[in-house]
Amino acid sequence: MAGALSHIRVLDLSRVLAGPWASQLLGDLGAEIIKIERPGSGDDTRAWGPPFLQDAEGQDTRDAAYFLCANRNKQSVTVDFTKPEGQALVRDLARQSDVVLENFKVGGLAQYGLDYESLAAINPRLIYCSITGFGQTGPYAERAGYDFLIQGMGGLMSITGRRDGEAGAGPQKVGVALTDVMTGLYASNAIMAALLHREKSGQGQYIDLALLDVQVASLANQTMNYLTTGRAPQRMGNAHPNIVPYQDFPTQDGAMILAVGNDSQFAKLAIVAGHPDWALMPEFATNRARVEHRAAFVEAFTAVSVTRTTKDWIAALEAAGVPCGPINTLAQVFADPQVQARDTRITLPHAAGVDVALVANPIRMSATPPEYRSAPPTLGQHTKAVLADTLGLDDAAIELLVAKGVV
Repeated sequence: MAGALSHIRVLDLSRVLAGPWASQLLGDLGAEIIKIERPGSGDDTRAWGPPFLQDAEGQDTRDAAYFLCANRNKQSVTVDFTKPEGQALVRDLARQSDVVLENFKVGGLAQYGLDYESLAAINPRLIYCSITGFGQTGPYAERAGYDFLIQGMGGLMSITGRRDGEAGAGPQKVGVALTDVMTGLYASNAIMAALLHREKSGQGQYIDLALLDVQVASLANQTMNYLTTGRAPQRMGNAHPNIVPYQDFPTQDGAMILAVGNDSQFAKLAIVAGHPDWALMPEFATNRARVEHRAAFVEAFTAVSVTRTTKDWIAALEAAGVPCGPINTLAQVFADPQVQARDTRITLPHAAGVDVALVANPIRMSATPPEYRSAPPTLGQHTKAVLADTLGLDDAAIELLVAKGVV
């Protein structure tokens, strides 16, 4: 069956991660994605390597692994829209599109007549989503924003890292560009909501998404801990501010994670650990008490955790119904039988003559599951096809645009 969004065309002017992450999700759900890139260089992330995808001869291509993570199910069309002819091409594509997605600086596309007001005038049903670091309003609106910067400004790094006073303490960013990824997810949700609204109203609308807004919103319980008490949460390493035990513990041969979410699970943990009395002690019997006596419990359990191997602990705790697990490397992740059973790793044939390994979309739908139609494209791979099939240009017109450096 066709994907849930197979009737939708997205004109993607975005680059790097937040915008491409959103459009890849829409593409996985069936939408046609036309990715506009700069002639000669394309999306910045094509050069963000090594590592780079290798062709059939084992030579590096021009596409970094970074680019591959967010650009499947897309058609790459090169257009220089600093030139009038390029602007006309993008406007013609926007006229026939349902969604425009962009992440230029505030006002950056207005000089080319590619801003929301200009494109909505020729396509009132258009959904136009702008992603910026700080949004379209406010004193920081003109600033450029990158994920690392926003993780710092948005509070995430104030609660990530080892506790103050411990060796290696200090603010720490997350190991992936999480703010970009979250912004991409919010963007795709907003776009689909706007499309549903358009079905009722017939009208498009403008979406203003800011990385900083998303970062603050994504702090979840930590934000509410602060708003409720007026006390700023502190870095706690791998510990949880509201649950104990919910962290890593050393074992005889490494480490494991405990994620005890209620007092019943704690009672089972106490039995497996050989200390059923813990579940009866006033300072450990309830989660509230354990949070208040965190240091005492961590010390007590650590003395026990180091006496068994990680494998032994996990076998015993899983049998008792206590949530736990190892701390895997990526090699161990993709070797995990659960990950394999869920078909998390997929491959698609690439224009470089090789199959490229990718991570599957985690959405599982019974009627309209995600589709994997095409690998991330090479730069300009679909330029002539889109200009001919979508805009109806003949070979002579296309060759003239190529000769002028427009595409």
